[in-house]
Amino acid sequence: MLVGCNMADYALGIDIGGTFTDIVVYDAVHGTSSAHKELTTPDAPHRGVIAGIHKLFEAQGIACKDVSRVVHATTLFTNALIERKGAPTGLITTAGFRDTLELRREHKYELYNLFMELPQPLVRRSLRLEAPERIRPDGRIEQPLDVEALLTQVARLKSAGIGTMAIAFLHAYANPTHEIQARAAIHERYPELFVSLSSEVAPQIREYERTSTTVANAYIKPLADSYLDLMRSEIAGLGIKAPLFMMLSNGGLTHIDEAKRVPIQLLESGPAAGALAGSTFGLRSKARDVLAFDMGGTTAKLAIVEDGAPLIAYQFEAGRQQRFMEGSGLPINISTIELIEIGAGGGSIATIDALGLLKVGPESAGAAPGPACYQRGGVAPTVTDANLVLGYLDAATFAGGTVKIDRELARAAIAPLAKMSKLSIEEAAWGIHSVVNENMAAAARVHVAERGHHAGNFALLATGGGGPLHGCEVARRLGITRVICPPSAGVASALGLLMAPARIDRVATVAQRMGEMNWREFEKAFVKLEREAGAVIAKTVSKRTRVTIARSADMRFVGQGFELVVALPPGPYTERSAAALRAAFTKVYGKTFGHVPPVGEIEIINIRVAASAQVAKGELKVASGKRGESGALKGKRRAWVGARGRFELLPVYDRYRLAIGVAVRGPAIIEEDSTTLILPPKARATVERSGNIVVAL
Repeated sequence: MLVGCNMADYALGIDIGGTFTDIVVYDAVHGTSSAHKELTTPDAPHRGVIAGIHKLFEAQGIACKDVSRVVHATTLFTNALIERKGAPTGLITTAGFRDTLELRREHKYELYNLFMELPQPLVRRSLRLEAPERIRPDGRIEQPLDVEALLTQVARLKSAGIGTMAIAFLHAYANPTHEIQARAAIHERYPELFVSLSSEVAPQIREYERTSTTVANAYIKPLADSYLDLMRSEIAGLGIKAPLFMMLSNGGLTHIDEAKRVPIQLLESGPAAGALAGSTFGLRSKARDVLAFDMGGTTAKLAIVEDGAPLIAYQFEAGRQQRFMEGSGLPINISTIELIEIGAGGGSIATIDALGLLKVGPESAGAAPGPACYQRGGVAPTVTDANLVLGYLDAATFAGGTVKIDRELARAAIAPLAKMSKLSIEEAAWGIHSVVNENMAAAARVHVAERGHHAGNFALLATGGGGPLHGCEVARRLGITRVICPPSAGVASALGLLMAPARIDRVATVAQRMGEMNWREFEKAFVKLEREAGAVIAKTVSKRTRVTIARSADMRFVGQGFELVVALPPGPYTERSAAALRAAFTKVYGKTFGHVPPVGEIEIINIRVAASAQVAKGELKVASGKRGESGALKGKRRAWVGARGRFELLPVYDRYRLAIGVAVRGPAIIEEDSTTLILPPKARATVERSGNIVVAL
């Protein structure tokens, strides 16, 4: 139990998922944490947050005034984009380029599919208008912006009911003058309009991707603006005077004003926090190469942690028409922890298809009505219903006792599916459990292989309410022999928020061959980005905090169509830096393609800066609970052992009472408030000093 006192110093993490809202409070003085799971309230997400904070603080005796830091992540903006529930949005482009969003790159993600569907643009054609202006690729102005013509187009958008708009002029990455001029004119006449500029949201070469990202930012900006103001107000209303930070997709934190300015940076905030937790807890078990597997109520996420750090990508796709097919979604140019999301969670619905085959997901029962066993009106059979029928969940302690579940309702939901399959209810439940495991393993297998790895070389770190439930079986299917279950695994993403540093990424296009490089201007471009990023970091951390700057660049051989992101040595750069930059590029090129051409001119297209600074006070220490107390064995429960195809009485352990060094042999069940670890036969679980449970399969 966490007890408030005069020396109290608490950090509060809030992670809103599709089914549950996780609230974690960390006591920096004593190095302990406590958590609460509250059902998400989709119609008004802040209600679930405030209710969860009230319950957790009351149970733990914490005073709101003792909170020194609040960090928040949410799937609200991702869902708005995927479900097309953002604000009506307009787009103004350079004359002749209104169809960029529809032309895309004329690339077919399925070459021989005559009925292939592409994602519809977020802005319909009637709301994509043009303004007379033209800037050349080198930044020189060819045709000045016609401001009156621009405002006439804005008036048309206003009359159509538009409250937010994107401006994406040709080559604005090279010279943003016209976009800045356009925004000033619009704000003077229509101050209520939200305006997103491509030169601020995605200031880099490639017209389609830049326009797509800017439109997506405009699409969610009104929602982000009102939601973040509301959340800040509601938290302050509790008496919490601490600053509110938002988790970014790149695994860093920023202040509210920066989040409101470019909310597209928040799209993958929750999954990014889970990947950070995977990295941190993996290192505590001396596992530097980890698959961070986070299974929640609606989706499962998988991130590759290589050499102790999650992989970072600089573009991803939202709303894919085909979940695993690159090119089938909307490209978003932001820095993000690289991961894959799978439509598999506790709320995933099981059905029988036209061929009589069992399918699970991606449709989900979500938080409302939720799985049938939640007693909230749901009738469709879900993964959680199957796990309850199989004996893997305890109805009395599920989600820390915050949600009451009913086994008979779960059986009733699965019964029709079992009848159609000519199976018993228990066999059908095992089928649901097995199919969702295979769905997740198949997606993970492809994701890992596409990045040149073999899954068997990694440890699997299982988090989320469903991660430990399914982790050992998913690992077995991937050929992984080591599974790590950290303390408070069910709320690890919320804990990951409290581990995150402040981080801001900036990018600019330079498009220069190294042999023709103006090194003075090249260095000045980096310094400019570093100053911009540093200014944002300064508003997030104290002045005494050390800021770390990392430089990188998008590089390629001349004539190639796309680049590799290459980490660069520290600056400043001069003519003498050419050899070091070339060596950095050829090393990455050789690792990626297995061969480096003996000759070839190198060009640098974009330069990147990542500024980061530690926010947490010292290392986050998370204890797994009461150590070495008697009564770790709670009793026995009848549960399905898949390897043997039958129910058996399995020992059930209280994780909080397992002593350091204790080994538990499977089949067995280990329970904690926010999740349950299922050990298969022949598995051996050991409690480490770090609090991690490490399972040898």
